[in-house]
Order: sequence, then C-alpha cells, then structure tokens
Amino acid sequence: MQVLAEISKSIAPPSDKSQFTVGKIDAGMAVLLTCENQQIEFPSILLPEGVKTGSVVCINVTRDTVQEVSRKINFDKLQDAIFHEFGSFVQHPPVLSVRSTTQTSCIIEWSKLDIGKDRLLGLHLFKNNQRLPLNLPKTLKSANINNFVKVSGLELNLDYEFSLEMKTSSGTFWSDAVKVKTHSLDNLTGIVVAFGQFEDASNSNLNPDDLEDKSITKRSATAGKCAEVIEKVGGKWSTQIDINVTHFICQIPSGPQYDLATAYNIPIVKPEWIFACEADRKLQPALAYYLSR
Repeated sequence: MQVLAEISKSIAPPSDKSQFTVGKIDAGMAVLLTCENQQIEFPSILLPEGVKTGSVVCINVTRDTVQEVSRKINFDKLQDAIFHEFGSFVQHPPVLSVRSTTQTSCIIEWSKLDIGKDRLLGLHLFKNNQRLPLNLPKTLKSANINNFVKVSGLELNLDYEFSLEMKTSSGTFWSDAVKVKTHSLDNLTGIVVAFGQFEDASNSNLNPDDLEDKSITKRSATAGKCAEVIEKVGGKWSTQIDINVTHFICQIPSGPQYDLATAYNIPIVKPEWIFACEADRKLQPALAYYLSR
C-alpha cells in the first residue's frame, strides 16, 4: 500500500494543475477521468491535437483577478449607462386645457407628451368618467402634432369634466380633470366663421394667402359686413378651414374652402345667418339658413 501511495503521489500534478486521463471522445464531448477515478465531461475542441483514449492531459486553472476587475468596471459603466438612458426619466401625466367652447361642442388639447424611451400604447378621452369613442392619435409623433380633439354633441349651458388617459409601456397615467361649461344661446363668443366666395367679390375666388386682417372687406362688401358683425358679437372669423371653425359663410357653392367645409360637415350658411344672430342676440339654428335651401 505504501508503494501504491508513493506511485500515486509521484504522478499527481502540481497544485495549480488538474490531471486527467481521456476515457472517451464522442460527438464533440470528451469523458475525462481524474486520479481519484471521478469522471467529468469536457469539450473535445479544447483538448490538444492528437489526444485519444488513454491520453493524459493536464488542465491549468487559475484565477484572473485583473480580468475580474476590468470586467467589473465595464459592467458598472454599462449599468450606469442603462440607468441614465432608461431608468432616470420621471414619467409625467398629460396636461389638458380647453382651447374653445361653443353651445354644443368644445376643443380639448394637451401639452406636448414626453414619455422618454417608453412606447405610447394609447390615448383615451373621458367625459364625466365615461370613455368617449374618439379616434385619438396612435403614435407619439402624431399625438404631439395633432394635440387636440373636438367633442361634439354636448348640451347647452351645462358643466362637463374631461380627463385624458395615457397608456405607455411604463404604465397608465391620468391627466388632471378640466371643467368645461358649454355656452348658452345668448353667448356668441364661441362662433368661429370661415368665409368662402361671395357674389359681390371683386375676385370671387378668395385666396387665403392673400387675405390678411381686414383685407376681406376689399374683396367683398358682404363678407366685410359679416366680419364686422362677427367681431361685434364677440366671435372670430377666418379665411380658411380648420378644426376651430363652427360655420362657413358664402354665397357661391364652389371653391376649395367650400369643398373642405362640405367634407368636414361644417354648416354652410348664407350671410343672413350671422345678421339674424346679431338681431336676436342669440345663436340661430343653421338649418334655416343653409345655402342649399
């Protein structure tokens, strides 16, 4: 037994090496036997060339503390970069405001949405805690360009409360509620009129790019008189169609602005409509003054 112990000691590798006997090599994996007859599996691609069953190999395993320190430094830098890129941003809820109000509608807008690296999953507008079936922007870019929505079908002289739900990949955020009271019939400040073509216009095709301030009075006396009345009752007027326009006044049913008003379902009325509003000091039904009637 003493002889066997001495032989075993003589063939034992240094303390920093492990010695193995190759037992089998198969399908890229080698079975190695230790001096204590324990077996381990080892990738054969890491063995020296020419090794076969029965070959004795020594594997030197040491700890590389220099690499440990280097990798830890790089890992900490990566963690810091990830945190500053994705983890340090504080999400803020959307901020709502009221752009305009009429007797039966209002325009709600929101400030620029900043959601960092998150994804916008959806925007939903709620009226009196009830979700409205409105088609709001689907992407962050479009939500920051078209940052408004028109809500129609409201009741006269009534209080409403609106809030915006913003769903992102980081969670759901709610705006503070904004309160809106629709106008009564005698409040004409919500009127926004766009002008089309008039019979007495010096140039029947009114070009919005050429119309500034009061120059519409030089194009058409009728349009100029309408503009004066609108300002007198507290309303606003424009030469082109946008979401703020509530009525379209013209005498000739043609032109690009007329086509837009038709496409957007804006009431197209005769000039007599705004004169009647001033005379009665309250909003008149547009139906009786439709140009097509």
